[in-house]
Parts: sequence; structure tokens; C-alpha cells
Amino acid sequence: MGTYEHRLQRELHIWEHSLLKPSGLIQNMSKRVQMKINNVIPEKVHTAITSAVRGIVTSVLVGLDFVPKNQPLHTGLPLEERDVKAKALMNTYQKIAAVEGAGTGAGGIMLGLADFPALIAIKMKFLFELAHVYGYDTKDFRERLFLLHVFQLAFSAPDQRGALLAKIKNWEQVAAGFPPEQKYLKNVDWEQFQREYRDAIDFRKMLQLVPVIGAAVGAWANYGLLEELGVVAMNCYRLRKIEAQHAKKAD
Repeated sequence: MGTYEHRLQRELHIWEHSLLKPSGLIQNMSKRVQMKINNVIPEKVHTAITSAVRGIVTSVLVGLDFVPKNQPLHTGLPLEERDVKAKALMNTYQKIAAVEGAGTGAGGIMLGLADFPALIAIKMKFLFELAHVYGYDTKDFRERLFLLHVFQLAFSAPDQRGALLAKIKNWEQVAAGFPPEQKYLKNVDWEQFQREYRDAIDFRKMLQLVPVIGAAVGAWANYGLLEELGVVAMNCYRLRKIEAQHAKKAD
């Protein structure tokens, strides 16, 4: 293992520690604000968001709509080079998400609500392309499941992150125990999945629905949310790559 990987291991250790920290005062206050917001949002809005999440996740699990046309990068490519490509990809998708958020934010409440499924689709497309940057083929159902676990980790509550991170760090063993595609799909808790995602983005995204400031907030929120997902996703793939290197050495 080279100098870059050693430095990266230290960075990953710091990131894991930060990720698994209990909620602080500001986070708890934000959560209370989110709960109040949720109580005044019409039920049909929650239903629409749940349906959007279900639709995107279903297409991820059973379809190949998001699979990039380009093949996964060669397995022999150094991790440092993959990281450079991954950061460039994230920057591109941050700009795409910001433009989409500004456009829907300027269009009032109805377009603002339409941004929720649009942003999820942008995030999923980014994750699929990122998987190929790190050499994983998303035609494989298990790799698409990995993407969903990364997505959940990025937007889950603090008390859920430990279990999710443990699965990600031991993915090869975890994935071997999953049921077939259709059976797995039936067991997804859509409400829980949607609720955690919605709670993680509520405050920023609901400001997007406010007249006058909607466009600016939409661009800011989407740019930041894509960055948060990108950092988590890159680190998850880095963990897998480093773990694979350790396993190869052990053999």
C-alpha cells in the first residue's frame, strides 16, 4: 500500500468518527424544526414524495435505466487516479443539481415540489457513474443495492449510521446473504426510506418553496446536498478498495 492510501486511511478514520458522532445541539434543534414543518405540510405532499422515492428506488433495483453506457474503469487503475476522476464527476453533478434547483425554485410551489424526484434522479445517476469510476459494474444487482445503502447512509439519522456503515464495510459478506431481486424489493420499507431522506433535506428544500428566494435557495440546497452525497459515496468506495487491497495481501 502506497503513501496515498496510508494518508487516505487516516482521512477515512476521521470521517468515520465524524459520521458516527451523536446528534449535537444544533442538529437536535433542526430536527424539532423539521418535525414542525412536517406537521404543516399537506399529506398529499408526503404521499407524492414517498411515491417519487419508491419509483426511483424501484427503477434502481429492477431496471437498468441508470446504468452508464461506459464500462467500469480498469481494475488496475490506482485509487488516487480514481479519486481525481470522482471529484471531477462530483463537481459536474453539483453544477447540474444547482441549475435544476434554481430552475424549479424560481417556478413556485408546484415546480418546487417537482424538484424532489428530479433531484433524486440526479443523485442516482451520479452514484451509478461513480460506481463505474471505482471499477464496479452496476449491471450487477448487488452493486445497485450497494448504491442504495450509500444513499441511505448519506441521508440517514445519526442513530442509523453505525449499522449502515458496518454493512458497507463488510459488503461482500453482507451481499452474499441478500435474497433474490424481486423478494428483496418487496421487503423495502418505503415509508422509512422516504422519511429519513425527507427529514435530512427538509429545512433547506422547504425554503426553496418560498417566493422570491426560491431560486437562490434551490441552487444552494441542491449543490450542497449533492456534495454531501458525493463525500459519503467516495469514502464508501475508498473503504471497499482499501479493504480489497488488504484481503488481496492476506491471500
